[in-house]
Amino acid sequence: MLTSLVGKLHAQTWEVGGTVGESGYMGDFNQSNPFKFTDFSGGFFLKRNFNNYLSIKLQYMYGTIRGDDSTSNNQQFYNRNLSFSSSLSEISLIGEFNFMSYIPEVGTNKYTPFIFAGIANVGFNPKASYKGTEYELAPVTTEGQAKAYNTRAWSVPYGAGCKFNFTGKWNFIVDLGYRYTNTGYLDDVYGAYPNKAVLPGAISRALSDRSAERIGESIGSAGSQRGNYSNDSYMFIGFTISYTFVTQNCYKF
Repeated sequence: MLTSLVGKLHAQTWEVGGTVGESGYMGDFNQSNPFKFTDFSGGFFLKRNFNNYLSIKLQYMYGTIRGDDSTSNNQQFYNRNLSFSSSLSEISLIGEFNFMSYIPEVGTNKYTPFIFAGIANVGFNPKASYKGTEYELAPVTTEGQAKAYNTRAWSVPYGAGCKFNFTGKWNFIVDLGYRYTNTGYLDDVYGAYPNKAVLPGAISRALSDRSAERIGESIGSAGSQRGNYSNDSYMFIGFTISYTFVTQNCYKF
């Protein structure tokens, strides 16, 4: 009889939830602080819990990120005088592993820490303001690219969190997740300053090198370093309320 009851606790369930939190990024404007969250984020998900420990979820997240050299304590970055803001629109498929046996309402554990990892695709669109007008940066090819870079990228989500069964089939979840991407252009800054003569127009030249606005002379000679030549990351911290639908009978011990 006890064995039968234990078996019933390995229920397959569906779960839906909504998330609010904060977003941030690491790249040329934030190279060392993985906890620098600057903007609001939100999203929702549909999850399949295969058993007490393993699940997979399809999730949509939206957030914004930003960076501004004018706030930097580093003199080199301050003189560079670049800035950006961008939306993030992400869809992901993420697997979760609970460290403790967890089923809302019927399980003996009311909480569990968990880890997660998956795959995601994110849309982004860096912009900057110049003389009172906001410009999309990808089309103006600020680093002399032959064409605008792709404003969609693949990313690898990973992180950890804790979930709590606070009443009935309702859960409260806190998680911190990072996304490593295959692009260095979330912030429109990646490599070297271009030869300004090859840029397509005055706006491209103005947005490529804005140092003269700060220090009165240009530091962006062709081939000199503009970015850190590294791919960018972004992150979300989320606070989630979810509801679990149990699809087969579960019994307590």
